[in-house]
Amino acid sequence: MTAEKRVDWMQTFGLREMGVFYALLILVVVLSITTAMLGRANYLSVLNVMNVLYQSSLIGFMAVAMTVILISGNFDLSVASVAALSAAVFVGSANAMGLGGAFVMAMGTAIIAGVVNGSIVQFLGINAFIVTLGSLTAIRGLVLIYTDGASLTIKDPAVEQALRVFESNRVDVGIALTVLAVLLLVLGIVKLVRAGGLRPSSLGLLLSGAAIMAFAFAAGFEVMVKKPVIYLALFTTAVWFVLRFTSVGRRIYAVGGNPEAARLSGINVTQYKLMAFVFCSATAGFAGILFAARLRSMNPTGLQGAELTVIAAAILGGTSLFGGAGSVVKTVGGALVLYSLTNGFNILNLGANYQGLIEGVVVVAAAAIYTVGGRGAGKGK
Repeated sequence: MTAEKRVDWMQTFGLREMGVFYALLILVVVLSITTAMLGRANYLSVLNVMNVLYQSSLIGFMAVAMTVILISGNFDLSVASVAALSAAVFVGSANAMGLGGAFVMAMGTAIIAGVVNGSIVQFLGINAFIVTLGSLTAIRGLVLIYTDGASLTIKDPAVEQALRVFESNRVDVGIALTVLAVLLLVLGIVKLVRAGGLRPSSLGLLLSGAAIMAFAFAAGFEVMVKKPVIYLALFTTAVWFVLRFTSVGRRIYAVGGNPEAARLSGINVTQYKLMAFVFCSATAGFAGILFAARLRSMNPTGLQGAELTVIAAAILGGTSLFGGAGSVVKTVGGALVLYSLTNGFNILNLGANYQGLIEGVVVVAAAAIYTVGGRGAGKGK
């Protein structure tokens, strides 16, 4: 019994399961101490924390969707290009068609891209990496053709104001965070009492509740966040719930982990893999709309190279590149690590060259930790 408890604790709080959150915690502590010693702006101020969350929201959306497609056993390099095309279509249509029509046009464009990518991969049998690498370039070319190489801008004042309300308005979530913290603490105590002792699940709930409560208290129970942060939280929660508690989620893991076994068990592997492509592109389309709403314009080079950040966030979250394993919550943690680095570098006035170097090393180190941890776990079994 003692041995079982020990293994449970080690697995739950080991590097493979919690590594991205340990990295985020260490990073925040180091940056906070460094900025304090150098007399720079307080890294842990509520305003700066909210800024990091806001900056990471767009990439967070695409990274969550990327995690789903990686779990299904495929790959999509075209997410940023799809987002850029959706943004261009949205801005180009908004003045003439209004927000509703522009939203439908942009999302329809993104979904078509996902159907095309998924169909080529699943029905023609071409490697997903090759297909989406080609579509990355082709769709970026469509962006240049659609915009004619020039920036598009929202001109209707009513549409511009509506976009501000949709994307830029701040919402006070202080009470909601306090309620969530109390709920987590109560659930942790209930689990603690029922188990007759401390367990990883109850400890995780208690620590999470305490951390959220401490943050809300430090902010004076008034936490103003921009709407994309709320959208991302709701979206991530919904995807996590589907993957964790529904048959659809279990089948996505199954087709990525062992497609042949999934097929023999009666799962339509082709359908689920195609659905993952469509979901990934549709999410990228929504991220593109948020991007356009944020700037109220679209530059033809917008979001160029963002696909690498999206994939890096998924890798930092421990998502397997070979399918069948991954967590959208940890992927969001990976996105926060990347944007915490970027934010900290900006406060410390470090150049972009150093940022690229350090971020690249962090991604490689994370991949190495997860690989070594996976081998260790395999030996333990």
